[in-house]
Amino acid sequence: MSVNEIRFYEPDEPYGFLSNFYPAPIEVDGESWATTEHFYHAQKFTDPELQRRMQIASTPCEAFKLSRELAHFVRGDWIDVRYDIMHFAVMEKFIQNHDLCQLLLETAPATLIENSPCDSYWGCGGKDDGENKLGLILMSVRAQFSVRTRHV
Repeated sequence: MSVNEIRFYEPDEPYGFLSNFYPAPIEVDGESWATTEHFYHAQKFTDPELQRRMQIASTPCEAFKLSRELAHFVRGDWIDVRYDIMHFAVMEKFIQNHDLCQLLLETAPATLIENSPCDSYWGCGGKDDGENKLGLILMSVRAQFSVRTRHV
């Protein structure tokens, strides 16, 4: 690991606030979500009842697991929209949780890497050759907030 990179994964570890499992509630369209993970998995479904099941899951891990169990109900365009939905959720997390936004800004200029051994899309994957899409989103959001703070 380089001093120019920050790896994160578990919400209770250093830089865990970057994880979607971190307890940072967001509100979207008048609905409250305990974590961005809850919100993200709910968006896989168009059925309001299935979305509600994700919303009331007791933990982000439960929401993740439940969305896997209900995979046959996932909307047909999910692969096409998942990145934009994640970007939206992450942006809302840092807009609505000012203390976390400040912590995110303090990570600059480090490269942010979701150190997931099993996710090669959102994270770095088991062989460190993943796409790290969550890290890229976080750095994009950080850059957007950095520009905003300079112009305030």
